[in-house]
Amino acid sequence: MADILFIGGTGIISAAAVRRAFGVGHNVTVLNRGQSSIRPLPDQVEQVQADIREPDTVREALGDRSFDTVLDFVAFVPEHVDTDAELFAGRAGQYVFISSASAYQTPPGPMPVTEQMPLDNPFWQYSRDKIACEQRIRAFDGLDWTIVRPSHTYDRTALPIEGRWTAIDRMRRGLPVVVHGDGTSLWTITHTDDFAVGLVGLLGNSGALGQAIHITNEWPIAWNEIYTQLARAAGVAEPELVHVASQTIAAVHPDWGPGLVGDKAHTMIFDNSLLRSLVPEYAPRINFAEGAAEIIDWYDADPARRQVDPEIDAVIDKLCAIPDSFIG
Repeated sequence: MADILFIGGTGIISAAAVRRAFGVGHNVTVLNRGQSSIRPLPDQVEQVQADIREPDTVREALGDRSFDTVLDFVAFVPEHVDTDAELFAGRAGQYVFISSASAYQTPPGPMPVTEQMPLDNPFWQYSRDKIACEQRIRAFDGLDWTIVRPSHTYDRTALPIEGRWTAIDRMRRGLPVVVHGDGTSLWTITHTDDFAVGLVGLLGNSGALGQAIHITNEWPIAWNEIYTQLARAAGVAEPELVHVASQTIAAVHPDWGPGLVGDKAHTMIFDNSLLRSLVPEYAPRINFAEGAAEIIDWYDADPARRQVDPEIDAVIDKLCAIPDSFIG
């Protein structure tokens, strides 16, 4: 049993990890700005209210406490990890930074991806910031670290497609939706409950110190199938998929550009050998057909969750009308 501090704790990835850590018997403390109504924590988990962006509030809330492991799920730029080092050097046996598999070389090199692939993403600032954080962490003095790189991780609240619920609503109305490229590139999408098994297995694991480790599913799935599985879960037998080049989508709707061109447009298949050597019990069990049903059930359970964005609806209409698009 270890004393573990989660910074964040109510996000897509972190909430499942909190549940898993508590479930296997660790003493869990969650530090954030307040409780989440979407992903409530177990009643027995200690909750400490403070803002990690205001270090003095953290010092006041935690006093002189120390922890076996500290995980930060909300560090995105080097200044954030610098704050963690100032707060927890000498007070944490292990510091876990949640990075991103999007930090790997893009376009990627040979498949499957191992942790030895270079880090280089010229298309997405988010990924470059994560790379910079990793570089800073490797220079830490007095804080033993583990870097974890999730790929695309989801829970029941997280639709993994462009347009989110608006796209699901369009499929239910018999309207086309846009899929980047020709829809055949393979994508690795991981349920957060599976991810949590791997992550929690690394906590307090001496073999994980000084290591960067990705945690991903092992069943890559084509984007056409991702959209089709969601459609079928929503009661649509055959969705109308219109394929548009990723660069074209980025030009029409720049907000989607970095995540597409810098990540989703490329086939990504991962080798989890390093993780399995450290966490033998890691065995992903939730396929996306199950995950898609869970997502649609969650949205259908409350009309307030099913928000259609008229602007996104118009963007999809515009993309579907582009001459070089075609229906698959």
